[in-house]
Amino acid sequence: MNRREFLKTLPAVGVLAAAGPSSAQNFEPITLAKPQTEGGKSVLAALSERKTTRNIGGRKLDAQTLSNLLWAAFGVNRQSGPFGGPGRTAASASNSQEIDLYVALAEGVYLYDATAHRLMPVVAGDLRRRSGRRAAATAPVNIFYVVDIAKYAKAPFQEPGLKDPEVQKSYYYVATGLIAQNVYLFAASQGLAAHFHNCDKRNTPTEFKLRPDQRVLFSQTVGHPAES
Repeated sequence: MNRREFLKTLPAVGVLAAAGPSSAQNFEPITLAKPQTEGGKSVLAALSERKTTRNIGGRKLDAQTLSNLLWAAFGVNRQSGPFGGPGRTAASASNSQEIDLYVALAEGVYLYDATAHRLMPVVAGDLRRRSGRRAAATAPVNIFYVVDIAKYAKAPFQEPGLKDPEVQKSYYYVATGLIAQNVYLFAASQGLAAHFHNCDKRNTPTEFKLRPDQRVLFSQTVGHPAES
């Protein structure tokens, strides 16, 4: 991908990187590149190399890799999925798709819109430190897993457990784990580093402008392995 294509794909990132994280007026949606569905190591090879790497460097991911990462995590992989809704790369109870991915980059926090495959701006400014780990503050990408309880009521199939808070809890923790493993396997297939961990649950809801029905669960840091 040449420079012109890169800037066309990531206009907000290009502008904000030059102007600094305080340039909120330029904080716009990012249309991600079309995800690549071929390449990388095989599933078996990725499983054999899957691991947690806590020492992650600060070098940015290129536009295509960021696109592929988010699609692999929880992107739309078929338009006709369970119960009439689109299908995603990770399962969810009654296809409720209750987990939202908030993506913290150096210039701000975005919400991943899987249907349009784009990043929607949430708040400008560097909030990667809310991922709660020292290396996370300078790593290029921090994914925050946020459950939206309200999505259970909108699920296309209303099985009884969707209304039970304890059952809901089991569902959204499993859903988070499925997405996180997708991220781990993608990282292994591409030679990247990934670390799934707890995060700052006290400040994040306010700073990310979450609704009462949304709860921060965990975060996952992704980037290139730090040079030794």
